[in-house]
Amino acid sequence: MQTAQPPKPHPLYDIIILGASGFTGKYVVKEALKFLNTPSSPLKTLALAGRCREKLVKTLQWAAHPSSPPNDVSVITADTTDPPSLSSLCNQTKLLLNCVGPYRIHGEPVVAACASSGCDYLDITGEPEFMEKMEAKYHEKAMETGSLIVSACGFDSIPAEMGVMFNMRQWVAPAVPNHVTAYVSLESDKRIVGNFATYESAVLGVANMDKLQQLRRSRPKKPRPVIPGPRLPKGPTTEYQEKIGLRALKLPSADAVVVRRTLVTLMENPHGLPGINESPEHIGKREAYWSSVKPAHFVVKIASKSLLGIYRILGVGVFIGLLCRFSFGRWLLLKFPSFFSFGWFRKTGPSEDEVRSASFKMWFVGYGFSDCNLASERNSKPDMEIITRVMGPEIGYVTTPISLIQCALIVLSQRENLPKGGVYTPGIVFGPDLQERLQENGISFDVVSKTALPSSAPA
Repeated sequence: MQTAQPPKPHPLYDIIILGASGFTGKYVVKEALKFLNTPSSPLKTLALAGRCREKLVKTLQWAAHPSSPPNDVSVITADTTDPPSLSSLCNQTKLLLNCVGPYRIHGEPVVAACASSGCDYLDITGEPEFMEKMEAKYHEKAMETGSLIVSACGFDSIPAEMGVMFNMRQWVAPAVPNHVTAYVSLESDKRIVGNFATYESAVLGVANMDKLQQLRRSRPKKPRPVIPGPRLPKGPTTEYQEKIGLRALKLPSADAVVVRRTLVTLMENPHGLPGINESPEHIGKREAYWSSVKPAHFVVKIASKSLLGIYRILGVGVFIGLLCRFSFGRWLLLKFPSFFSFGWFRKTGPSEDEVRSASFKMWFVGYGFSDCNLASERNSKPDMEIITRVMGPEIGYVTTPISLIQCALIVLSQRENLPKGGVYTPGIVFGPDLQERLQENGISFDVVSKTALPSSAPA
């Protein structure tokens, strides 16, 4: 006779933010406090976790300024190298937000603890190897325990996922898209400065590219979505996109990887992922949303208004590509990030003024067919173009916290409408609800143009 498992105690907190005193973590705390115990917000209880209690207390004071820190926000010491402390966190909260990177170094113990306990988990990583490894190792366990594990809930890759879905949904039948290119443009009145952890993740990602390829070869191949029309054109390394007035360079990024994973999951689940105990209204909303998403090839390019900007990006890529091959080269890259990134990354991160002055625009230029029957014709070329745009504030410390917290609020308020558990991408989990929430919090989505193309249009 099987003994019934004792029920899990009711969690003390709705959310625990792990790594709250880090560069990005403190901005996540600041964003979370906007929704703590406010009318209609599901966030009623919050705790901050990290290695140093003193730093966490200072983070709370900084995030609450100019108000006094809330008395009901708890501070908990925990360490990613201490599994019992992570298990304790998971047993105390409904949802854990992990802001401790690089994730290839610090992330797996946190995912393992959540998958084992049934605690839900969100993070802001942009590291493809980490995300795919977590899916391979913990998806089945998370489905069993009811732990919903979703990575890439920051600038990597919410604007890209929601932005390309927004573009795909503009192709009203019988029109179909063939390929969409995203052009990411970072803008500022002051200097653009990135988070050192982001730079470190990029360096380590390039250095371990062979491990990612090995992981992919070891996994069963999943069927790819069927996309009408020709294969994705290779195109030039650099280009001038006249319609948006930007020069661009193809960017190896997590965004295309995450979007591809979402589309593969959608192929297996054409109406999206059903929730634990979905309301009829949400079922209708989910099915209507996903039936309007038409898959397309997707690539991402980094864009600049000037040729000098493109040369700077190329220079950083060359430095990382060459020096990552050797341990001493990697040491140099991580020891002197400002030098090798031409000032774009520094260990101290950006100042508050630099954060406030920065913003992004992400243009999505889609090519396709006005009639799906045209796509099946031999030597067919797209005869239609749709350009959409996503705009928002600074990417690492403003857009990322906005995206993460909105995903978290969906988990808290709509848990019954979401999948029981598993390791997924944000788009397939939050797609039907997230765009509206982002728009209410400073990230805009616009249709720029819909144009019929001459026969000489890009294939």
